[in-house]
Amino acid sequence: MPNHHVLITGGTGLIGKPLTEALLAKGYQVSHLSRKPGKNPKVKIFLWDVPNQQIDTASINGVDTIVHLAGAGIADKRWTAKRKKVLIDSRTKSIKLIYSLLHKHPNHQVKQIISASATGYYSNRGNELLTEESVPLHDFLATCCIEWEKAVDEGKQFGLPITKFRTGVVLTTKGGALPPIALPVKFGLGTVLGNGQQYIPWIHLQDAVDMYMQAIEKQLQPDVYNMVAPNPVTNQQLTKAVAKQLRRPLWLPKVPAVMLKLIFGEMSLVVLGSTRVSAQKIQDRGFKFRYPVIEDALSNIYG
Repeated sequence: MPNHHVLITGGTGLIGKPLTEALLAKGYQVSHLSRKPGKNPKVKIFLWDVPNQQIDTASINGVDTIVHLAGAGIADKRWTAKRKKVLIDSRTKSIKLIYSLLHKHPNHQVKQIISASATGYYSNRGNELLTEESVPLHDFLATCCIEWEKAVDEGKQFGLPITKFRTGVVLTTKGGALPPIALPVKFGLGTVLGNGQQYIPWIHLQDAVDMYMQAIEKQLQPDVYNMVAPNPVTNQQLTKAVAKQLRRPLWLPKVPAVMLKLIFGEMSLVVLGSTRVSAQKIQDRGFKFRYPVIEDALSNIYG
């Protein structure tokens, strides 16, 4: 799509970076909203400061699609009251800042909003199979996602179509959850967390990028989708699959849940919560996964 201009928030993040590369490779014009100047000469950087609600007014000029990926890392720091506020504000105040700009410049040409959300929306649900219609929980993870989606939905005031991806655990060696799982395994010290029966809603990075590309290219109709592979695995199955791929033994006892709660406090929910999420809806809309099963995903990642 030549002349199609995509503005990305969180453009240097886990999904933002490869998405930017994929768009540039197809001839898209790509800009980022960022706190600091960028390094890629092909990407125009517009500066913003979300806490102080400052944004370069030129950032929306000629933009067709806005992709909202910005948000502080959910498991980067312990969840103090202050940190929780940062986690929610970084996701909600950022998109609201963009909307305030669209409001002031009604002649903008933005045609669609595509945003990340997370499977944390459903939070800890045991073995229940969760679809996009499932009601959210109301613990911190879920509340963060509810507020995030609510802020994104404010774009409907402009009559804009909105797509939201409830993202699972994105698997790649470049960051996210996989390196901390794989590192102890590589040294023969891998182990299962808690009872190991908690479901992990995973997705290969490439499939995540493909979903964004299809949304941008309007191959997916605007809606809310679970961004997860169609075959969820438990913590135990994932750890065993990583160990098998890396040809390392798993011999240590499981790490007791009580110990993880002591170390991480409320944030232990990130590793102990069980979220079994369905990919049926996006498959019904025609999306084809490159890596539907964990073994193929890991084989590609470490191959």
